[in-house]
Amino acid sequence: MKLLSTASSDQTPKVGAIVIAAFLGYLGGQIAATVLTIVGVHLSGYPGGLSALGRALAPPWWANALGLVGLWCGFGAAIYYAYVHGHLRTTPGQWRPRVSDLGYVALGVACQLVVDLAYRPFHPPSLDRPVHHLFAAAHGAGFVLLIVMTVVLAPVMEEWLFRGVIYRGVAQGGAGRGSVVRAVALSAVLFALAHAELVQFVGLAFLGVVLAVLVARSGRLVPSIVTHVSFNAVAVLALLAQRSGH
Repeated sequence: MKLLSTASSDQTPKVGAIVIAAFLGYLGGQIAATVLTIVGVHLSGYPGGLSALGRALAPPWWANALGLVGLWCGFGAAIYYAYVHGHLRTTPGQWRPRVSDLGYVALGVACQLVVDLAYRPFHPPSLDRPVHHLFAAAHGAGFVLLIVMTVVLAPVMEEWLFRGVIYRGVAQGGAGRGSVVRAVALSAVLFALAHAELVQFVGLAFLGVVLAVLVARSGRLVPSIVTHVSFNAVAVLALLAQRSGH
């Protein structure tokens, strides 16, 4: 996968513009998600319309799928701006997989276990609410589609924006170790905030730090993507176990 870039190697990324573009891309993605959901409500004749859908504890699979597609459209616009107009430099081979990357599957599982153990003493009642909200009304092909979107596509798009753009933009825009530390922290915090789940904020920020450090150490996005995929897959497997009664 090749990223668009018009930046030469001696150009400094426009850090502020890149971060603002990411924020606007997120907001634009939310708007696009709402527009697509409105279209879905109209085409499906959903009872009660958009307001009823917004209150639904178990929204239909297509509403969640359209929401993700709309959000990723915003992400894509921010990514495009960063590489074409924000002077963000690509890293050669950042999308090139290696056999050794399979080892990051274990890291994703470990991160999920660490987060689970850290939260367990507090017994948060809504820790798994996002997963149940996403899959509660999904069955059959719709359920499979959401699994692919959340376990595979979501990590790719999120890593591309939060680590490939925000982390790299801040890290490339400064000098020395301080810029890398700021890039790790900012990308992790924004990653956690973007999920809009207060209870999960600390766990997501922890994951964001791990993923950013992987990109910093490897110079590639594939390790963070594999780790993220594995992290999400554990949550989905736990949901499947609950559905099967185990």
